[in-house]
Amino acid sequence: MSGSPKGAASVVVSWIRRLLLGLVGLVLLYQLWLFGWVVLWKWVNPDMTHFMEIRLAELQAKDPRAQLKKQWVDYGRISVHLKRALIVAEDDLFTQHDGFDWDGIQKAMEKNQRRGKIVAGGSTISQQLAKNLFLSPAKTPWRKAEEAVVTLMIEAVWSKQRIFEVYLNVIEWGNGVFGAEAASRHYFGIGAGQLSPEQAARLAGMVPSPRFYDRNRGAPGLASKAALILTRMPSARIP
Repeated sequence: MSGSPKGAASVVVSWIRRLLLGLVGLVLLYQLWLFGWVVLWKWVNPDMTHFMEIRLAELQAKDPRAQLKKQWVDYGRISVHLKRALIVAEDDLFTQHDGFDWDGIQKAMEKNQRRGKIVAGGSTISQQLAKNLFLSPAKTPWRKAEEAVVTLMIEAVWSKQRIFEVYLNVIEWGNGVFGAEAASRHYFGIGAGQLSPEQAARLAGMVPSPRFYDRNRGAPGLASKAALILTRMPSARIP
């Protein structure tokens, strides 16, 4: 009988199956949408990232007229010193890995376990770029999983030089300051191609906490980080 408990359970199972298939379809469509942007940005420079949109909304909540400081510059017009400094500071195996530094991830997990909270992420330049382009800063399992998927997309479609070029142009470097050109002018009044090794090391040292160092430019911790980066820059391998 259609009104029996067995028949009702069958209807419920059927609807659950349809719902799950629908959710899987939506997830796949979302991944295809992301992949479309990754393919487009292989040749077209992204004007805004999701992370920029988040920061701009925060700024405009306080001042509706606020705008971001950003200016795209091609890879060849960015100081080699800054490229070396960022590789040293953020991902010294960038040219060798496939998007993930497994040793770095393991060390970060061990450090987090010792501290009892998330204090290190072990993210590569490719992972940082994936997050900045599409995702939120929230440290949730879903966001980390999506970050891994987008990282694989980027590594599969773009060259290492293209990944690094986009990264250099979209990362946050201060309160509303994004990219190497805007950062160079914001802190030193010069273009990104004119940075000295010392200036480049200082900018690279700011990357983990750019808004803090924008407000506290004389922080002793930044000076010591920059000095360490400077000593390691000659050995950096850049794309």
